[in-house]
Amino acid sequence: MSPMQAIGAENWYRVTCCSDNVTLIDEPHIKPFYRCNIWHLRGRDRDLLFDSGLGTFSLRRHIGLLRERPIVCVASHTHFDHIGSHHEFVDRRVHGAEADILARPDRDRTLAAKYADEQMFNCLPEGWNSATYNIPPAPATALLKDGDVLDLGDRAFDVIHTPGHSPGGIALWEKKTGILLSGDIVYDGPLILDAYHSDIRDYDASMERLDRLPVNVVHGGHFPSFGRERFKAVIQEYREGRRKAGCHLAS
Repeated sequence: MSPMQAIGAENWYRVTCCSDNVTLIDEPHIKPFYRCNIWHLRGRDRDLLFDSGLGTFSLRRHIGLLRERPIVCVASHTHFDHIGSHHEFVDRRVHGAEADILARPDRDRTLAAKYADEQMFNCLPEGWNSATYNIPPAPATALLKDGDVLDLGDRAFDVIHTPGHSPGGIALWEKKTGILLSGDIVYDGPLILDAYHSDIRDYDASMERLDRLPVNVVHGGHFPSFGRERFKAVIQEYREGRRKAGCHLAS
């Protein structure tokens, strides 16, 4: 087998503009099943960054819009592919149930020891070494809980605690636009129910709660965004037991 092509930092990230001042930042050389969606949302007074990717190259250094304004950097949960660059931001927030992992992100608790290897990639990031990949500590500057509101000045996001995939998982809901940033509790792909701290009953309760929201668009932690009809279908498929866990993590 020929060696995998190596990709440098300048070609690692991809930026896609969406509607409602939403920008998707992702890492296209990671296979779709493992590729985290990093969501940037523009506000009047500050911006929101929801998750920060693998962190193998500096996110803030290579994405200019992340250096323009104050940013609230929020973790949907603390699996390795979602918090790799959190340490680069001053304002870091996470649900209290996973605050200790963000502050001390060892390879086992973030699932990096089990899943962060060459199989994730179509092309390797330059300098990649699975054995030495680590996430820098990024202690939270504020803890989130269900019912909190993230105020960007002209737009506000309600924090919804969505345990199931992990105990401190959260989604963010903007009532004005019907935008749901769902993290890994629901996306249009194989839902992962068997991480070491997953809980099937919590997962089902979180799904039931989200199903009541008048969602217009879902920006998930993995795979493409989708609308209300597909959102309802994904939840129905899960709750009827048709959606099965994948053979690998899509954390």
